[in-house]
Amino acid sequence: MIKQNKFKQIYEEVRRDIIEGIYAYGTQLPSENQLVEQYDVSRETVRKSLNMLVADGMIQKIRGKGSVVIFQGITEFPFADLVSYKEVQRRQGKAHHTELHVFEKVVAGDVPTIQQALNVSLNTPLWHIVRHRKMDGHTKIIDEDYLLYDLFPDLSESHLLDSLYAYVEQVKGYDISFSSKSITFEAFGTQEYETFGDVTPNYTATVRGIVHLKDTTKFQYNISKHLATEFCFVDFSRRQK
Repeated sequence: MIKQNKFKQIYEEVRRDIIEGIYAYGTQLPSENQLVEQYDVSRETVRKSLNMLVADGMIQKIRGKGSVVIFQGITEFPFADLVSYKEVQRRQGKAHHTELHVFEKVVAGDVPTIQQALNVSLNTPLWHIVRHRKMDGHTKIIDEDYLLYDLFPDLSESHLLDSLYAYVEQVKGYDISFSSKSITFEAFGTQEYETFGDVTPNYTATVRGIVHLKDTTKFQYNISKHLATEFCFVDFSRRQK
């Protein structure tokens, strides 16, 4: 290990072990003394790594018990960031699987809410896409997208099963710039019962977003439905002075 990066390596290794269940929810991490000995580092280095895990919501330091794992496999989605699902997976080190359930061409007039949100004409062609994000064989997220067809006429299943944003930016050469999002908690409908099963509580955390290119073109309307019990709102706020 490079000396100045020891605390980062310890953080990454312990974080990975928590995500993979080696350190399960409610269990204790090795003590600071044990980690000092295991990694041959100073106590200050170990504490810096543990503080990063605390900041991530992975562990809680409890007097008399040490560092206790509080991570429960919740799907964290960075509400304030504009990132693809694949990028979220890579950041969190989780192994998810994507299934493509709907891939069709429609016209905006068939979906008035989307037509209004994207500010397009009745006859504007759109791609309609529904993907399920699964982990351990269970669907955790339903992602539904509407895209401007004329910008992406060669969009394929392989692009959608890999990364839509990689296709938009790296294949098509567009710059994705910003989005506006809203979040609501909604009772299950038929689709949600069929996908998620009869879970309690039967609510989804539903994030709706309009995504813009650098030239301000509204090219995507996304509806992302998460199990309410497995959704974590992640944001960063700074007080204005």
